[in-house]
This record gives sequence, structure tokens and C-alpha cells, in this order.
Amino acid sequence: MSSLAATRIFARRFHVSARRSALSRFNMPAMSPTMSEGGIASWKKKEGESFSTGDVLVEIAHDGAKNVQVGAAIAIVAEEGDDISGAAGLAAQAAAEPSGTEKAPEPTKSAETPAPPPKTSPSQPPSETKVDLPAGDRIFASPIAKKIALERGVPLGQIKGSGPSGRIIRADVENYKPSQASTTPATTSTSSSLPSTDYVDTPVSNMRRTIGARLTQSKQELPHYYLTVSVNMDKVLKLREVFNKSLTQKDNTAKLSVNDFIVKAVACALNDVPEANSAWLGEVIRTYTKADICVAVATPTGLITPIVKDAGSKGLATISAETKALAKKARDGKLQPAEYQGGTFTISNLGMFGVDHFTAIINPPQSCILAVGSTEPTLIPAPEEERGFKTAQIMKVTLSSDHRTVDGAVGARWLSAFKGYLENPLTFML
Repeated sequence: MSSLAATRIFARRFHVSARRSALSRFNMPAMSPTMSEGGIASWKKKEGESFSTGDVLVEIAHDGAKNVQVGAAIAIVAEEGDDISGAAGLAAQAAAEPSGTEKAPEPTKSAETPAPPPKTSPSQPPSETKVDLPAGDRIFASPIAKKIALERGVPLGQIKGSGPSGRIIRADVENYKPSQASTTPATTSTSSSLPSTDYVDTPVSNMRRTIGARLTQSKQELPHYYLTVSVNMDKVLKLREVFNKSLTQKDNTAKLSVNDFIVKAVACALNDVPEANSAWLGEVIRTYTKADICVAVATPTGLITPIVKDAGSKGLATISAETKALAKKARDGKLQPAEYQGGTFTISNLGMFGVDHFTAIINPPQSCILAVGSTEPTLIPAPEEERGFKTAQIMKVTLSSDHRTVDGAVGARWLSAFKGYLENPLTFML
């Protein structure tokens, strides 16, 4: 979006002529404090069409496939009556500017007048020193298209651009196949053959970028420490089997998972040791009175943590139903912000993937995250047995804590309470 007032400011900043030629560049706006790039969903004004204060010029997608960097020029604008003869030059200048990051902006779109590309000479052979520039005039291509072409050895002179005014864009380079090349003569040098591509580049989504930024910040700024215990799951597994036999008689789909017991035990342990149910907020440490448990769910676009709210007040069947519904919505991309933003404690369970032990990164501003491994049959001492040992179903869990809020002794007390509830599950059903 933009307004006439905004363009007048830009006009003074980018004045290019002594005549009344107040041309300016309209840059990709930031729709949120964390947005670094986005995509153009649609233009609401055509080239050459006038607009006034309050008009919508363009719809911006936060997570589009075009990867236009915030601050990159996406249009050329002018006031009514201005001399627009310099628009093409300003557009070309904006297109030629380096992006400064690996994700460069896609083609510039003009709101007033199109910027025609410089003439190319497709019949001339490529330069021997730069595979993306033919001998002669400059190829009209986006910076990211040039970068990918250089990495892959793709001759830009043999590509017909699909962008505005025939500009070569990223997709044109990625979709290039040697068989589609024109009749451009090849250089006589045998070293100019195209290298084979044995990798696939996937654009980083805004969700994945946010995950990376938050976890990097957490690992760098939070003083993590880790505590691991082994939990005997024999009683939980037997109780789960009994419950599921009863539940399946009423509803085939209503089955309790081991994770349902874990969520309940976490909530009960947080009630016993509330210091672990806390958050570092800079000037204060906030201790929560309810256990809003985040359960990590893997989705095609990245990890997300829907919240089972006030888990301590809910029974196993309710926790199970809510967890299943939230996980499905997460995988379908239908979670509402209130269903995944916030939470007081996180559980990350990789046991179903056969991982027996791992450590997890804290989800700030929370103080703790519990990493849950698989349950494995293990020999343990058993003095009461004739052989002196027996086989038990053992699950390893690791608590990652923020030492600013949860001291080692507090973490140990919380783990002891958690272990006690799972090894005697009837205690949290009283």
C-alpha cells in the first residue's frame, strides 16, 4: 500500500531532473517488524493508472514464492504532470543494484510506465569469463537469476525471460534445460560444457526463517543446561492397554497414546514445582499458575507447537482428543494464532521415530523443554527376582532448562516429580 503523500516524500528524495520530473521508486514494504522479504500477491493498479491517498496499489504476501527483499524497488511512481521520460532509466538502475543477500528481489514492476530491457544479442557467443553475460549488450535479468545462472553454468543469453518486459527471473533459470537452448553457437573451448546439477535448492519460507532465527537466538542467549533421567514405563503401558480396551468398545478412534500420559504428568509436576512453569521477561521472572503445554508437531513447512491449555485440569481422554485435533490442524495449516502462540512449557517427543535420547532447544521466553525418547526393553536390577534382574520398559527424558530462572536443584526436583507420576500413574487420577 502507498499514498500520494508518501510518493511526494520519495519524489524529493529521488529527484532526477531539473524539470518537473519527480520520479521515485516504490519499495517493498515491511508488513511486520520481523518481515525481511515477501511476495507480490496482486497489483491493484495498472501501469499508467493514477492513484490518490488511501488507494491500495499492491497486495503483499508475507510468504510468497517470489522472495522480494524488503526495501527492494518494485515500481516507479510519479505525480500527475511529471516528465516520465527518465522512468526506464530509473527502473534499470534499480534492477541493476545488488541485493545484499542471497535472496534477491524479483522483477521491478512500474506503476507509471514499463521499463523496457536493453537490447540483447542472442546470436553472439557467451563471454569466456562470465557465463551469464554475452558479448555485447547487458542481459536483462534479476540479480538472483544471475547468481543461480553463475552457480549452475547456465547461459542467460539462451533463455527467454518470462518476467515484465521479457526480464529473466529465477524460475526461468531453474527451469532451463540444455535441450531448450536456441541456435546460439557454442564457444570452441571444451571447458565451457555445462556442469551436471546434483542438488536441489529450496527457497526458505518465512516460517522456516522464523524458526531458525528464534532457535539461534535461544541457543546463543539462553544459558541451557540438561538433566536426564530414565523412567520405568511398565505401569503406564499396562494402564494404557486397559483404558484402550475399554475406550475402543465405545469408539474405535478413541485411543490414548503414551504422549497423553506424558502431558498429564508434566502438568502435575509443574503444579508440584511451579518454578519450572516460568518465563524470563528481562526485569521479572513470571511464574504461571496454569500449565499450558506446547506439544511439538512436525509439519511439511516446519515445526509448530500447538498448546493444550490448562492440561492439569483435564483428564487423559480430553488431553488425547485435544492433542489429536490440534496436530491435525497443524499439519493442515489451519491453526489459529491463539492455538500456538504462548504456552508455559514445551514437550518434544521423538520416541515414535526410534530416537532413544536427545536434547531440545528451549522455546523462549519459556524456561524449560522436555525431550522424550523412545521406550525400550531394558535389563534393570531386581533383587526381589530369583535371577537378580528383570526386563523393564525404560524411557529416557532430558529436561533443558534456562539457568536464569530454573536452578539445577529445581530442575532435578521437577524431574523427580515427573518420574514419580509416570512410574505411579494412578496418583494423577485420584
